Amino acid sequence: MGNKYLLLSLPASISRSHDREEAFAAIKSIIPSDAGSPALFPIPDLKIGTLDALVLQADELAKLDANVEGAVAKVADVLRNLVPGQEDNYKRVNEQPVEKYLAKFSWNKVKYRSDKSIAEILKSIQREVVSLDSDIKSAFTSYQNIKSSLISVQRKTTGNLTTRSLAPLISKRDFVTNSEYLETLLIVVPKPLQKDWLKSYEQLAPMVVPRSSQELAKDEEYVLNSVTLFKKHATEFVAKARAAKFTPRDFAWTEDAVEADEREAQNVEHEERKLFGRTLQLAGTGYADLFVAWTHVKALRVFVESVLRYGLPLEFVSTVIRCPGEKQAKKAKAELDGAYGYLGGNAFGRDKKGKIKNDIGDVAAGVAGLNLGEDYTAYCYFEFDVV
Repeated sequence: MGNKYLLLSLPASISRSHDREEAFAAIKSIIPSDAGSPALFPIPDLKIGTLDALVLQADELAKLDANVEGAVAKVADVLRNLVPGQEDNYKRVNEQPVEKYLAKFSWNKVKYRSDKSIAEILKSIQREVVSLDSDIKSAFTSYQNIKSSLISVQRKTTGNLTTRSLAPLISKRDFVTNSEYLETLLIVVPKPLQKDWLKSYEQLAPMVVPRSSQELAKDEEYVLNSVTLFKKHATEFVAKARAAKFTPRDFAWTEDAVEADEREAQNVEHEERKLFGRTLQLAGTGYADLFVAWTHVKALRVFVESVLRYGLPLEFVSTVIRCPGEKQAKKAKAELDGAYGYLGGNAFGRDKKGKIKNDIGDVAAGVAGLNLGEDYTAYCYFEFDVV
């Protein structure tokens, strides 16, 4: 199981001096070293609109958060498909592992200018994510197509007689050429049905040349036969051959058939290598850009909710805590609730032993229309996993 991250903000008033650094030190002091590693998660003072606008933006950011996470997950899947078992080597941000990026998070003031409104930043991220997601999807689809073509080409040299190239197995003398009326067909027959073929092929269609069937090649499963007949009955013969569980192979003799197969294989292999490199590079840079966008969406969510919870002036400290797993995350959360549950007012009380208890159900029952669920937290709080 990978790391779990807790992203939260608390009012600077949790320290007597109302100093943000002292507030962060207070948070850090209550998290056991085996439960998590706190780091500052600095968010600039962004332009704030009306209260109604902030409430709407909180909803929009929640939806965008889910959308961007989905886009990050999709590009992670692309990397997993391209370099299975090595994808973590390409999941980097600013040439460093995502863990270090989060631990040293700094708002990208060039990409997401803090002098812009929250609405403008939100729309900018939406456009960026849609564009990146589309580009990566298009590149990966192209790569999958050429990969399928490469597999088909490789089958021509490694497959059985129903799929492999026939050019190396036959020669010009195996065909009737330059005839106005006659045509030679190639039919692959399962070995157990070879006797049936020899008994029946002359009756599959009219005007089949008697005793024209010749065994040209065979492998462990199949026999390759030729048969000569009048061209006008070729379509009927092919249909009836298929019905009899024989496999007609579409092959037209040319002098350079072998060379043409080799050229095709070389071209497809070259194109596959080129698209693999291009797609891997795009997926790597795309993952970094999408992860940065995702992190900034979470920063926006923390900022907006902090303003809604703690009001003005903007005096809060935001923190990201890296926890080794689910168990440690729960332990860190319990410590935070124990220390700062009082911020929830009546939503959190203490039992006779002094332990924090969640009284949100009683509060919700007592206030008509109050929509507070079991996951209510006394402070601004989010959890996420790196994908």
